[in-house]
Amino acid sequence: MIDLKELREHPDRFRNGVRDKCMTVDIDRLLAIDEARRAIITRQETARAEQNRIGKESGPMIGQLKAKFKSANPLEKERITSEIAGLEARPIALKAEVQECDARLAAIEPEWKSLWMLVPQPPAADVPKGKGSEDNIELRRWAPAGWNFAQTFAQNRGFAPRTHLELVKMHGLVDFERGVKMAGTRHYVMTGLGMRLHQAVLRYAIDFMADRRGFTPMGVPVLVKEECMIGTGFFPAGREQAYHIEESVRGSAHDLFLTGTGEVGLMGLHADEILDLHALPLKYCTVSTCFRREAGAAGKDTAGLYRIHQFDKVEQIVVCRADEAESRAWHAQMMETVEMILQSLGLAYRLLQCCTGDLGVKNEDMIDIESWMPGRGAIGSDGAPTGEFGETHSASRLGDFQCRRLNLRYRDETGKLRFAYALNNTVIASPRVLIPILEMHQQADGSVVVPEVLRPFMGGIAKIG
Repeated sequence: MIDLKELREHPDRFRNGVRDKCMTVDIDRLLAIDEARRAIITRQETARAEQNRIGKESGPMIGQLKAKFKSANPLEKERITSEIAGLEARPIALKAEVQECDARLAAIEPEWKSLWMLVPQPPAADVPKGKGSEDNIELRRWAPAGWNFAQTFAQNRGFAPRTHLELVKMHGLVDFERGVKMAGTRHYVMTGLGMRLHQAVLRYAIDFMADRRGFTPMGVPVLVKEECMIGTGFFPAGREQAYHIEESVRGSAHDLFLTGTGEVGLMGLHADEILDLHALPLKYCTVSTCFRREAGAAGKDTAGLYRIHQFDKVEQIVVCRADEAESRAWHAQMMETVEMILQSLGLAYRLLQCCTGDLGVKNEDMIDIESWMPGRGAIGSDGAPTGEFGETHSASRLGDFQCRRLNLRYRDETGKLRFAYALNNTVIASPRVLIPILEMHQQADGSVVVPEVLRPFMGGIAKIG
């Protein structure tokens, strides 16, 4: 969530952030409710303080007055009785005032909190403005030796490409029919060498992160409480994408949700904790099964392994000091990690700077990495697909947005409590990444050369088919 103090002092920053992210949040309404709420709280605190003061003072005073009452004349007794009644009535009136404030807060706080949770993290100042992915800006691209983006696959390799759908069927790597039979559309079964290749990719990536990048591997829950989804910023805006397990209907204390990324579990580890400065940065990675409903994706990539409901992903997160320069340096390292992995797999790719309209609620900056997939795109004059980039990775900076929601803090050099900064990155996601691996490494006879770095995780198998 955003800093309310910052919102009050610089409301235009957040109005512009909502506009630039192409979202709809009534900032002025939030400010009005926030002001009303603070006024009620001030009134309530004043009443409570007065209530406490009178409570300490009125008892002895009433006792003294009652002692005088016994020997007082009728006129004085009337005055004393009136004074005692006044002293006894004041705490009752203050109690009623506190209760009234409680009721008024209960009436406005749901809307106040709801609006507050919807305000997105404003984009970083240097993020280009745009409405959506079509306005993202290419930063650079890379291709293995012998690959020319200006030429078709056939011109590069001397034969027409098969799509990954054709390749997995030819070699028995994936069984879509039985996956759909068991679980419905966008499900599949990894079989034989397909499963081994899938696992090889994940194992290569997790070992890469631990051995070469110094990240600590963690195994985290993929079934979490709602607070964890809210804390990491996936709720309320992304609720429709999550699978909901209604445990409360069956008598449990809380419902559960299947996570769409290991980021949720990794970031939730230290919720409501105060970290020592020397513990930062936290450098965690995980491999986890991810679940996404793909709501709103009807008709998009319905065939194949590109857009599916269940997949596995190696994810990395960094929690660092509240320092923009340090955050940007980690962001650059995350992109370097992805490039090292993709280059070692011999996959062509490009980096895209996401525009403001494609950042989502929680990110202040995001770089997407798209791999070249020869089997995607329109059908060319030669009857073969023209090829197309497809997103396989994404690296994001979140500022303190996530840590503020998670109440994840640290003490700085002066002992002051501060919210940490967070970053996350897709190290590898499979089986989507198998699409470019199979299609880019296919041979004229339909066989597929296994990238050398994956062979140790496949028992030395160098070729499929």
